[in-house]
Amino acid sequence: MAIGKRIRFFRNRKGMTQKQLGEILGFLGKTSDVRMAQYETEARTPKHDLVKEMANIFDVSTHALTVPDIDTYIGLMHTLFALEDMYGLKIGEIDGEICLRLDKSDYSTYSSMFDMFHAWQEQAAKLEQGEITKEEYDQWRYKYPELDTSKHWAKVPSQAVSDMLIEEFQKIEKEEKKTSKKKKQK
Repeated sequence: MAIGKRIRFFRNRKGMTQKQLGEILGFLGKTSDVRMAQYETEARTPKHDLVKEMANIFDVSTHALTVPDIDTYIGLMHTLFALEDMYGLKIGEIDGEICLRLDKSDYSTYSSMFDMFHAWQEQAAKLEQGEITKEEYDQWRYKYPELDTSKHWAKVPSQAVSDMLIEEFQKIEKEEKKTSKKKKQK
């Protein structure tokens, strides 16, 4: 979906007019609704800082506003083709139904995508079972990965921290070897 339609979607979801949103963003007078109309019709494209401001107002991730162009079936198809190229998404058929699946041949991509898809599936199941509301489900999706509690994401130490830890472990290993050598000599 193009950014203009996403802006309109989230603005309407918040129950705001173009003028109200424009004024909150700092556009004054008549320019507020005109500017927002230009963004929503894509006569103008908002700069990254403005997209961040809108995402904060809508309480969503900037990624929720900047998804690929899926306004048309052709645009959607090309988005799916790009996902096939970049992430190994595959199309198939199971019991007469068309299904999308992850390709296991690139295990690194597969495992990362599997974890993310699994977290999404868990939230969808909770919604279906009435454990969460549609609002909670939408909030999880539109702020993803911020609200993801599946524990699939782990913080990786910086390269500097990693290098320091390796260096310290190597020192400890050397000391242990020295100690072991001394014990054998006695």
